[in-house]
Amino acid sequence: MKDNQLIQYEGGLIKRVGNAISITNKLLAIVEPQLIPYRKKDKWGFCTPDKKIIISCNYDDVRMFSEGLACVQMNEKWGVIDKIGNLIIPCIYDNSSSFTEGMSKVKINKKYGFIDKSGNVIIPCIYEDANLFLDGLASVKINGRWGFVNKNGNVIIPCVYDIALSFLKGLSKVKINEKYGFIDKSGNVIIPCKFDDISWCFSEGLATIKLNEKFGFINKSGDIIIPCIYEDAYLFEEGLAKVKIYKKHGFIDKSGNVIIPCIYDGASSFNKGLAVIEVNNKEGFIDKNGNIIISCIYDLVSYFSEELSSIKLNDKHGFIDKSGNVIIPCIYDEASSFTEGLVMVKTNDKYGFIDKSGNVIIPCIYNPYESQFKEGLVRVRINGINGKVGFINNKGVEYWEDEMEIEIESKNNKNIFSSALNYFGGNKK
Repeated sequence: MKDNQLIQYEGGLIKRVGNAISITNKLLAIVEPQLIPYRKKDKWGFCTPDKKIIISCNYDDVRMFSEGLACVQMNEKWGVIDKIGNLIIPCIYDNSSSFTEGMSKVKINKKYGFIDKSGNVIIPCIYEDANLFLDGLASVKINGRWGFVNKNGNVIIPCVYDIALSFLKGLSKVKINEKYGFIDKSGNVIIPCKFDDISWCFSEGLATIKLNEKFGFINKSGDIIIPCIYEDAYLFEEGLAKVKIYKKHGFIDKSGNVIIPCIYDGASSFNKGLAVIEVNNKEGFIDKNGNIIISCIYDLVSYFSEELSSIKLNDKHGFIDKSGNVIIPCIYDEASSFTEGLVMVKTNDKYGFIDKSGNVIIPCIYNPYESQFKEGLVRVRINGINGKVGFINNKGVEYWEDEMEIEIESKNNKNIFSSALNYFGGNKK
């Protein structure tokens, strides 16, 4: 071995020579290239970010890879492939979801069940409806009633509920006999079904309840902490909850104390220290002490996302920062919220994306399909609201081809042109 050699391999060991780091008896993580759905006319496959086709465009539709597998459709039936294109599960299902927690929800003959990554039927397709697995359980519906199954296919909670939402923080909102409550993952009743309505989860230790057309709050023991005196109430966020009384909105703390009086025509819950308020059909922001941070001068404002808020003024949209400075002027017909540094905007009935400085990254030439980037990709619709769908990345690279690209050398072009002239008599001497 030469002295200047940086890396040495010795039977199971990978070492960096010299005073650098040594890695011994450990697996090196191999970063696989991202596989992007690629459409060639009406068929789909997958490619790398530089558009190298990895899985041929043979499918009628595809879903993004999840847990190393992707659902694909052929002849109106769905199956599953791996990252090198092997058909792991044949296309026999009417529908299939991306894998979550090692399971895919599948549909056959209008009934739902679940399969594992090898295609084994874990839960037979006997259910009228089903939701994806979350924290080890999935809600399923049979004979109009909901319950829960585990990944072994065992019914953990019998199908006796009119509604049963997926578990969140160990509790599920359920409905029976027109009343709502909560159960735990063993099916134990934690909050009896005695309320006219209840929030979908607890937040900061409390849940909203509705009784006799009024709203209040309970704790996880079911004790009423804040009585049902409000016309409306929302979950606690950042220590405060939005409430409504006498058609006006304000905020209370978890002891029921009024922190910001109910004086606003509308309001949102607090997010990162600010809440939207509405006065005389104009919107702005307040802080948690009730101080007006951004005056109510806009027709519409949104939550701050990536430090910017979408605003609407005179039917045009733009963006402000948390000091109220206009960062992007109101020149767009529509605007969503920033994700991954980009936001969808609309102008002249077409959609594109701009960055946080207002630079046009993707021109407004598409119709909407998705409004936000996820892992650097977003789906758009091409050529009208009923046009074909394709993926673009955050640099504007299009992952589709609708016309066959044929490269003809200059010499051939000249020959073709000359032949055409001769044919039409245009090259007479």
